[in-house]
Amino acid sequence: MYEKFGQFIDGKWHKSEKGETYDVINPATEEVLGKASKASENDVNKALKSAEKGLEVWRKTPPWERAKIIRKIADLMRERSDVLAKWLTLEVGKPLTEASGEVGGAADIFEWNSEETKRIYGQIVESRFENTRMYVKYDPVGVVAALIPWNFPIILASRKISTALGAGCAVICKPDVITPGSVMELMNIVRDAGVPPGVVNLLSGDPAGISSQLISSDIIKKISITGSTRVGKLILKQAADKVQRVTMELSGHSPFIVFDDVDINKVTDMAITAKFRNNGQVCISPNRFYVHESKKDEFNNLMVTKTAKLKIGNGLDKDTVLGPLTTEKRLQEIEALVETTKKEGAKILCGGRKPSGFNKGYYYEPTIFDDVKDDFTIMRQEPFGPLVPVLTFKNMEEVIKRANDNDLGLASYVYTNSLEKAHRVSERMETGTCAVNTPAVAFAEVPFGGMKQTGYGREGGSMAIKDYLNVKYTHFGINY
Repeated sequence: MYEKFGQFIDGKWHKSEKGETYDVINPATEEVLGKASKASENDVNKALKSAEKGLEVWRKTPPWERAKIIRKIADLMRERSDVLAKWLTLEVGKPLTEASGEVGGAADIFEWNSEETKRIYGQIVESRFENTRMYVKYDPVGVVAALIPWNFPIILASRKISTALGAGCAVICKPDVITPGSVMELMNIVRDAGVPPGVVNLLSGDPAGISSQLISSDIIKKISITGSTRVGKLILKQAADKVQRVTMELSGHSPFIVFDDVDINKVTDMAITAKFRNNGQVCISPNRFYVHESKKDEFNNLMVTKTAKLKIGNGLDKDTVLGPLTTEKRLQEIEALVETTKKEGAKILCGGRKPSGFNKGYYYEPTIFDDVKDDFTIMRQEPFGPLVPVLTFKNMEEVIKRANDNDLGLASYVYTNSLEKAHRVSERMETGTCAVNTPAVAFAEVPFGGMKQTGYGREGGSMAIKDYLNVKYTHFGINY
């Protein structure tokens, strides 16, 4: 499956200099999908030189021409949606319907940034002197290293690539070793849309080694990473040596707050939508469920009933709702966290095991816990899987304090029919995004990112492109 790819450098696919490869595993079957190319140190150097040359071409390309090409990428993604979606299902394990949704969302991001390309506004500042003028303009920051995770490889690659292209930057993508093919297929679309050689490059292989070599290079001026807080801190320390600009969207541990004035049937539907997307392997997945004490039993009963109806299986099967976890390591970590949660005193209402009838694949039943306490490990450690710990609260002030008592601040969810509560709670959530009476927060047209140890900078919306631009002020004398 990977023979047609390799390392994407200077607009072409190249075999790794040393010919090294690594296995990519299908999480639904545990079979080897194929052998992907593994970049050498010299391959990385070639990509850096390619991006350096590509930058000089692309930064001189007029914004309207850049916009046309970026929009063409969006169009081709929609035309080739089936191909991209199948890659996502094979590598990540998510159902085809979810995979198609990811491709559609990614195409929207390219379309959005094609328009933002035309709206990089400069500024004229009224001078305090009669014979001078003051101008502010924006220039591309330079070559960008885009470090892409495995859980949403198409949409997260699109956020980074489209914004960089819009700003006039060149970019080097490093997909995760778990999901190289998804991003490789996207490279073909980028090329076919007319992006000049060298402007977008891809390196596949050892994440730590490639990232370190990229960040240590004087050619790289900005890093955009989506990943864990642990890895983000390591990247940030490396970037400090070169004073490189960094956009970081890191771990999340989102609270889900349910007040006593809601329709629990509707809320549990939204809880299932938000929680079990990509089997809980989502940075914005709700992970801490705070339910008003008067509604807990109803909430738990409906969650158990509805969760039991979710079809577990291979994402290629059209009726599958929950695919496998993406890696064996992820499965082992979920199993360990479930055992820890049980030992700490939680009661399992449903799930808590691998489903019967699956001899192969990294499958795990969606699991709902009762009798959870704030000091349990699951309340501090991001589960990144189909685990639902339920706690109760008595009043608004109490739940706000408990929900904010965490080092991470990406997303939060609030459910109430009180306009006053909705405003007060959402405004006080220490998170970059907040969903009120909806399970959805991430769209092309709005800023996405977090607070506290979830990182800084934003992707999406009108402000994201500013992170890929340098500000230049000129004081211009007209009489000398």
